Amino acid sequence: MKLNKKEKIFDNYNPIKDLFKGETSRRDFLKWLGFGTASVTLAACKGPVIKSIPYVVKPDNITPGIPNYYASTMIDSFDIGSVLVKTREGRPIKIEPNSSSEYFNTTSARIQSSLLSLYDEERLRNPFLKGKQSSWKEIDNYVIQHLKYLSKTKKYIIFLSYSFPSFSTKKLIQDFKKKYSYTKWITYDPISYSKALDASEETFGVRGFPVFDLEKSELIVSFDADFLGDWSPENMAKSYVLNRRPNKNMMQHIQIESNMTITGANADIRLSKKPSDIKKMLLEIFQKIFLGKKPKDENAEKIALLINKMGSKSVILADGDEESYELSFLINKKINSHALQRNKFFFSKESNDNEFINFLKNLEKENIGGLFIHNVNPIYSLPLSISEKVKKFIKKIPLTVSFSMKKDETNEMMDVLAPIPHWLESWGDTYPVTNVHTLIQPTIQPIFSTRQFQDSLIIWSEIKEKNYYEYLKKTWEKDIVPKSNVSSFNEALFHGVVKITNHKPVSGNLNFSISNKKIKKYGKKIVDKKVEKNFELRFYTKISMGDGHQYNNPWLQELPDPITRTTWDNYLTISYFDANKMGLKNWNSGDGSINGNCVDLIKNNKTIIQNIPVFIQPGQAVGSIGLAFGYGQNQGKLSKLVNGKNAYRGYENFFIVQNNIQIKKVDEIHKFACVQLHHTTVGRSLVKETDLDIFLNNPKEIWNEEEKVLTHKGMLSQEKISIWDQNHENKNGHHFNLSIDLNACIGCGACIIACHSENNVPVVGKKEIEKSRDMHWLRIDRYYFSQEENNEKDIYKSPKITFQPIMCQHCDHAPCETVCPVGATSHGTQGQNMMIYNRCVGTRYCANNCPYKVRRFNWFNYANNQKFDFNMNNTLGKMVLNPDVVVRSRGVMEKCSLCIQRTQHVIGIAKKENRKVKDKEFETACSISCPTKAITFGDINDTTSLISKKIKNSRSYKLLDFIGVRPNVSYQLKIRNKKKNEIEKMK
Repeated sequence: MKLNKKEKIFDNYNPIKDLFKGETSRRDFLKWLGFGTASVTLAACKGPVIKSIPYVVKPDNITPGIPNYYASTMIDSFDIGSVLVKTREGRPIKIEPNSSSEYFNTTSARIQSSLLSLYDEERLRNPFLKGKQSSWKEIDNYVIQHLKYLSKTKKYIIFLSYSFPSFSTKKLIQDFKKKYSYTKWITYDPISYSKALDASEETFGVRGFPVFDLEKSELIVSFDADFLGDWSPENMAKSYVLNRRPNKNMMQHIQIESNMTITGANADIRLSKKPSDIKKMLLEIFQKIFLGKKPKDENAEKIALLINKMGSKSVILADGDEESYELSFLINKKINSHALQRNKFFFSKESNDNEFINFLKNLEKENIGGLFIHNVNPIYSLPLSISEKVKKFIKKIPLTVSFSMKKDETNEMMDVLAPIPHWLESWGDTYPVTNVHTLIQPTIQPIFSTRQFQDSLIIWSEIKEKNYYEYLKKTWEKDIVPKSNVSSFNEALFHGVVKITNHKPVSGNLNFSISNKKIKKYGKKIVDKKVEKNFELRFYTKISMGDGHQYNNPWLQELPDPITRTTWDNYLTISYFDANKMGLKNWNSGDGSINGNCVDLIKNNKTIIQNIPVFIQPGQAVGSIGLAFGYGQNQGKLSKLVNGKNAYRGYENFFIVQNNIQIKKVDEIHKFACVQLHHTTVGRSLVKETDLDIFLNNPKEIWNEEEKVLTHKGMLSQEKISIWDQNHENKNGHHFNLSIDLNACIGCGACIIACHSENNVPVVGKKEIEKSRDMHWLRIDRYYFSQEENNEKDIYKSPKITFQPIMCQHCDHAPCETVCPVGATSHGTQGQNMMIYNRCVGTRYCANNCPYKVRRFNWFNYANNQKFDFNMNNTLGKMVLNPDVVVRSRGVMEKCSLCIQRTQHVIGIAKKENRKVKDKEFETACSISCPTKAITFGDINDTTSLISKKIKNSRSYKLLDFIGVRPNVSYQLKIRNKKKNEIEKMK
């Protein structure tokens, strides 16, 4: 009976119904009302259920919550870097620089972002044969059958690959040749380095890119060489900044260029000239230095005199055609430049235009029986005049195989798709620089049914080793380890990089003499005097996109360009004066975005590219235009969001400068996704800058004046004005500060991607960026300054540029904390401004009260939301997330935390080991990844720490310090070196 009664109560009893029938007491009413309210509240607070499967038997090499690091080498068709890969529970989550490597030891935005490509849901998951999903066994049978037939026909078997300087792979190709003798390896880089390598071979006798070390140079003159960008195979920012410290011997940097680059932005003196005028100037300087011939260009005369005066402390860099490279190399040899490392060359780039042209001829003659394309996309990246022909001829080849990670324009034409693993899933090695070898090792098990192309070669040529790992290990143990500074293959794996100690110096092969023929050739040479009415087009690479290999990477698409501050697009850069003549404009729209006119690009009366948006760029040389490589691909889901244009269509003869280009205005209007709409500081003291002479010869009060506030007691510094209790500042334990040296910051954006990767910052897409709703926790503001005071037009013609990284300043007297109605933002005892996401109700009072505008509001749930179909919207993409940092939900504020998870981890380790934390142990994601070490993080309560010294430096200042918020982020003012009288008035 009791059971029935109980059933009746739960099945039929309706307290709400009885309540309205008057059958309940006041006590019952309050009881049920309280229960109902509480249950709804509890339900609303519940997070999503996540079903986890624990380890039954824990792997020996994995401890939950403890990261593992692996030394490896990142390499693709454009980038290479020695890296440390951070893994958690068996999955890579972050890429950091391998400081034990002497070369390639910085991680650019692209190198770090390659991590996200591992978790791309659009990767090829299985092999395909004739468009249908297949098996590796079927693929092997098909390819071997065709290879055996081809070996009898004596037709070429071509391997077309990007520069892949792998010692073991080259040896493997030779072994493959023993089986199939008509095999050839052809290097094809979408952006060719062949002009530089040809000039090096001609000048030095070595087909490698010369190594320049700028640390000891006192003068650098660059002729259109973006050496802080992608001019050299290795980024030169690290050695550049080492000699940019403000002292009597501080390097002076003169940049002559057509497009505005980050190298030009960092120069002391920048001259804006179109490419033909730059080459003419370089030739006149050559003739002055070698033959004493007086230049017609006044600036060329001044620069030549300065180079002669500085002698071996000078270095000349140039970009463009082979002659430009050769002229610069010869000048460096003549002045015996200390920067030119005579016995060291980069071998990471192997471009050879002549070999590729021969390949095209054989393709046309149908001499090729088998074509194996390794991870390049020539149908997309070849010029318009070649691409269509190649399409037609590829279809006639009996055997076509593509080793690729993803579907692309070339794959559509290939018989066999043999999916290869990501570099983080692969074994391998590289020989990137003289006497240095690096290793590639997998940091995760292959996610899909992929196979390295080296493994395929071993199977197809019946080599005795079972797999590429065995082949690689055997090769190293026989040919590399005995000659190196390590004793075993495993030790080499641990370090990731080895040096060859038992070697003959490369300098023995170098051509030290300067040929009289060369002097006569360039001594008599005259640059064509005819004036082109049409434009000169200068192709360039963005720090985000490079050659376009990582086109489908949302981190890179949303990374703002350091100069234009735009995302998700490429565009035609044009000078203000040329745009005015043609009626081309950019204008701000009501929704906060920038609009612009579009044009068609025409050469020889033929339209090459249609509807390119125009971006009016201050500092662009009159008569020149610029266009970035890497955009305009039509494969992948991001291609639907990006309105980019394929610059390779105009890349004729692999020249980065194309002459006689016309542009025609069209009716289309383009909307840019731009994160910065203001271009100057409007007279505010945000970025402090001075000249080296003023810095060295005047007291701090002149060049780093303290900002004061007018009070009833007169002008007082903010230190003497406060409504706060001074005793609340913690002098015990840790107190974290961040310092940013504006002299060292080059604006490369590596810190932004590092922050994204470490802190699970979401990608919001182009439409949200257009509404100024970016989610970057760290931004790098770019400001234009006039060379002369009160001259606005000078900003368009020849501006100075300064970059300023901005993140949460973690103010001790934070204005955001006092206005939060729910106490969601508060101040920690270690100096960090804290966010309690569960408390935040999204009033945005804190964002309104923040003078630095560094807080971001989650307008949507960016995870598990089809409207934001990026990595946080699929199971595979979520594997990149850092488990130490929560994924924020809709309606909360978020911002920089000074990587609190990292600081607490370090403190925890020190406690366990019963010791104090060492100064260099404290790092944020941005400070680790900064290639120039412009960002320093540490504990100011440790008076011996580097951060304490930075804070006390006379160049140090606080941003908007006069408002009294006492930020824990400081800046060191920028200093330019214009002290040489010979070039003070250079125009």
